[in-house]
Amino acid sequence: MRARTWFSAGIATAVVLAVGAWLITAPQRFASADLARFQDKTGDAVRGKMVFAAGDCASCHASPGQADRLHLGGGLALASPYGTFRVPNISMDPVDGIGNWQTKDLANALLNGVSPSGTHYYPVFPYASLTHMHPQDVADLMAYLRTLPAVKGRPPPHELVSLFSVRRFIGFWKILYFRPGPLAPDPARDEKWNRGRYLVEALAHCAECHSSRDMFGGIKAKTRYAGGQDPEGAGYYPNITPEGLDQWPEQDLIEMLRTGKTPGHGRVGSSMADVVTNTAMLPENDREAIAFYIKSLPARPTPTP
Repeated sequence: MRARTWFSAGIATAVVLAVGAWLITAPQRFASADLARFQDKTGDAVRGKMVFAAGDCASCHASPGQADRLHLGGGLALASPYGTFRVPNISMDPVDGIGNWQTKDLANALLNGVSPSGTHYYPVFPYASLTHMHPQDVADLMAYLRTLPAVKGRPPPHELVSLFSVRRFIGFWKILYFRPGPLAPDPARDEKWNRGRYLVEALAHCAECHSSRDMFGGIKAKTRYAGGQDPEGAGYYPNITPEGLDQWPEQDLIEMLRTGKTPGHGRVGSSMADVVTNTAMLPENDREAIAFYIKSLPARPTPTP
């Protein structure tokens, strides 16, 4: 009888834990009242083009092997310790892309990391930073995307380690690392610093590359912007805190964001060259704001590989 009681109690506990885990890992989308922030806004495609550039969207979503950066058929393979991710088609194709999306769908994707079908997106999509976007920028981005051509074709599926193919587990990752919501302006700082912070922390999601990650793929707070190994293990992102840029005057950083030239008269390469293609499209005052904010970051030592 005692063994049977313990067994029953164990089963009941397991059921309670399973139900609890299922509930806390559920994808969280905006409630109807919150969606009004996006449904009531009319997007500006001209401004959306700048959001698209600042967000580095083409660098990932343009189809590999062709020169048109607005051919957003996806397909880029992103290797990682968890397997290979394939970047999706975000063109206006209604079948293979996002042609049937409404602005609320884009808002849930960017700000909550949740698909229109209600599933978690993998955080290789940098929504942990994009979640801080302003609602108007989401509406403007959608307006611009709607001006771009539809591209047929869907990339191959992700090729992941079996454990990580269960998207529901991403709910646990979000509990640990995902902090949704807009960035409140710092009243103690001026407009230039706050604009730079928004561009660096949210739209350009610079920390997603220039930081080290732990075994679960979360950014290590002590290495934020201090550099880190790329997910493929083939390179190392540089330290962009004052510890790493101590020889870079602010004006040189602005010049790099515009032309790719560095103080040593070389040029940035690899994925940063693609980033510069985007930052070169921004207004000069945005590049100045980015440089101003980056130079204000706390100095941190470069972590060892």
